[in-house]
Amino acid sequence: MFAERLRAIASRLEGAEIVALVGVDGLPVEIHGTCNGLDLEALAAELLAQIHTIGENHRELDMGPVDRFSVTTGDHTAMLGRLNQGYFLLLVLDREASLGRARFELRRAPLVFQQDL
Repeated sequence: MFAERLRAIASRLEGAEIVALVGVDGLPVEIHGTCNGLDLEALAAELLAQIHTIGENHRELDMGPVDRFSVTTGDHTAMLGRLNQGYFLLLVLDREASLGRARFELRRAPLVFQQDL
């Protein structure tokens, strides 16, 4: 069930190398796609650690939880979107991917996974 949803999201995102369901602990639950030389578990754990750190700062500022987070490097863009309190959707995109389309998919993902999580 998760694999089908991830595959559908990837099909709508040209340039998506990885689409993954990730637990709040940073461990991937289900993965669609591959990216040569990328340690997905390490990437997911690092990005979630950043979200937790930013979230701590936002609590002090009373801004609410972090719902979406992205990092762009020379080769890839990694985007995380919160699905609910326990899960995130991770997108790893190549340089040619449409970031606007990826943000749209992250915004709609909680609805897509709502019945499954």
